[in-house]
Amino acid sequence: MSASDARPFKAACVQLRAGRDIAASTEAAVALVAQAADEGAAFVLTPENTSLMEAERALLFEKTRREEDDVALAALRSVAREKKIWLSIGSLPIKVAESKLANRSFLIAPDGGIAARYDKIHMFDVDLAGGESYRESRNFEAGHEAVVADLPWGRIGLTVCYDLRFPHLYRALAHAGARFLTVPAAFTRQTGEAHWHVLLRARAIENGAFVFAAAQGGRHENGRETFGHSLIVAPWGEVLAEGGTEPGVFMAEIDPAKVVEARGRVPSLLHDKDFELPRPSLATVKEAS
Repeated sequence: MSASDARPFKAACVQLRAGRDIAASTEAAVALVAQAADEGAAFVLTPENTSLMEAERALLFEKTRREEDDVALAALRSVAREKKIWLSIGSLPIKVAESKLANRSFLIAPDGGIAARYDKIHMFDVDLAGGESYRESRNFEAGHEAVVADLPWGRIGLTVCYDLRFPHLYRALAHAGARFLTVPAAFTRQTGEAHWHVLLRARAIENGAFVFAAAQGGRHENGRETFGHSLIVAPWGEVLAEGGTEPGVFMAEIDPAKVVEARGRVPSLLHDKDFELPRPSLATVKEAS
């Protein structure tokens, strides 16, 4: 089906404030997903770390399970099946080895089946101002595969949080046919205030795609503060829906024909060119070594 033939649908971003208790966090997520479906959403996205925000390594590994035993995944698959919606679980911590987890996003079909999986590729290893520091790669194994999947309205490309800062990933997803892009996140307040809106709008504009960005928001039990402001952005860069810092449901009408319109007005996806990279300077080589 072409984007111009696909019917409009309602999409929702569920904003959460996940805590250190998986059962409680999952219950809150399921309730808001059900609310979004009851309000007419056919596609719903939850944030990164939907079921758990745990900073202590020992407790993180104690609480997480392999995919087949993950209670949050089972509960969210159940609500998708009950409400007959497409549900993109922003991410869950999934145990893949005794000392490594995957930050894994799931696309759930209306029958509750897993239509696609995506493991976050880019690890958030940064030192911010004020002593705020993160080393995601200490606990999580980076993914290696970009993922697109088919929805009734067109293809969707799956990404997670820090991936947002790597535009070539989104370009590849758009070239693979993605009309919609997910950016579930737990952006820090500091980086969110500076970059969240401009980066999300840029990814939408660059690729002529809808961007769905469900976020964690507020101060969590583990002390981390996230930015919130879940966004739905249209292919021309308009913000169609936005949250604040509180949990809730933020919804917009999505017209796939807008993808065709935006890509027709500025057909940059047809204008990509291969080019030779500049040779590194001697100073750059020394810095890298």
